[in-house]
Amino acid sequence: MSNQNQRSIAKVFTCPEEDEGVGAKVIRVIGSHFCRRLDPFLMLDYFMVKLPAGFPDHPHRGFETVTYMLEGTMLHEDFKGNKGNLEPGDIQWMTAGKGIVHAEMPGSFDKTSVGFQLWVNLDKKNKMCDPQYQEYKSEKLPLVKKDGIWIRLIAGEALGEKGPIFTRTPAFYMDVRLEKNVKFDQYIPKDYQGMVFLYEGSIKIGENQKEVQDKQAAVFEPEDGENLNIVSGDQGAKFILFAGRPIKEPVYSYGPFVLDSQSSLNDTFEDYQDEKNGFEGARDWQSEIQFLAELNKSK
Repeated sequence: MSNQNQRSIAKVFTCPEEDEGVGAKVIRVIGSHFCRRLDPFLMLDYFMVKLPAGFPDHPHRGFETVTYMLEGTMLHEDFKGNKGNLEPGDIQWMTAGKGIVHAEMPGSFDKTSVGFQLWVNLDKKNKMCDPQYQEYKSEKLPLVKKDGIWIRLIAGEALGEKGPIFTRTPAFYMDVRLEKNVKFDQYIPKDYQGMVFLYEGSIKIGENQKEVQDKQAAVFEPEDGENLNIVSGDQGAKFILFAGRPIKEPVYSYGPFVLDSQSSLNDTFEDYQDEKNGFEGARDWQSEIQFLAELNKSK
C-alpha cells in the first residue's frame, strides 16, 4: 500500500483513573479532558471492580452501551425483567433507545471483574427506538487466528471474517492480541473515527509509527488513509480497536441521557420523573442484584 493510504495517529495519551458508579474505579479512555468525545463514541471505561462496588440502578436514553468482559463476571438486570450474566469473552450490546433502567454488578467479592464499557451514540431517528439487547457468549463470536494474530471479532470485519453485532451506527469493534514483533494491518473506512486502547504490552501504530505503551490510547487522524498498521513490541500486545462513522449531529447530554437538543434533554428528565414515554414504572423499580453486597453481609 502507498503511504497515501496509511492511517496516521493524531495523538497518544495516558488514560486517567476516575471514580464511577458506587465505589468503583475505572480507567477513562473517552470522557476525560484528554478525549471528551470521539464521534460517534461518547465514553469508554476500562473497569476493574469487585463487590461491594458496582453500578446499581440507573437509567439511560438515546445511545447504546457495549459491555465486553475480559475476566470475572458481570451481572445485569433491568426494569423490564431481563437478566444476564456476562463472563470472559462475552459481549452485551444494549440499545437503550427511548429508555432503560438497569443495574450492572460484579459477581464476586473475591475475584475482580475486568472489562470495557463503550457508549455509542445514536442518530436522531434512532434515539427513541425500542430498547434491544444483542448478547453473545464467547463461543458464538468469531475467533480469527493467523500468523501470530488473535482477534475476537464483535462488529465489523477483520482478516476476512465478520462480527455478528448489528450496529445502527456503522462501527468496528474487536479485541486483538499479537505475539511479539508481529505486524497487523486493519482496514478502516476513510470517513470513520476511532482509536486503539492498549491494555497490555506495547505497539507502534500508524503511518507515523507512534509508540503506545500499556494503558495508553492512540486516536486515528480523521479522514486519513484506510489501512491501519500496527506492530507489536518484544512482549507482544493486547488491545481493543474500534472505529465508527461520525453522526455529525448535536450532542446534549447530562449523566445517563444523551439527546440531540436541549428541549429533548429537558423532555427526558420530565419523562423519567413522570414515568412516561419509555420510563413507565421506572422510579418504583429496584433490582435484586444491587443488594448483593448487603445480602452477603447479613448472612
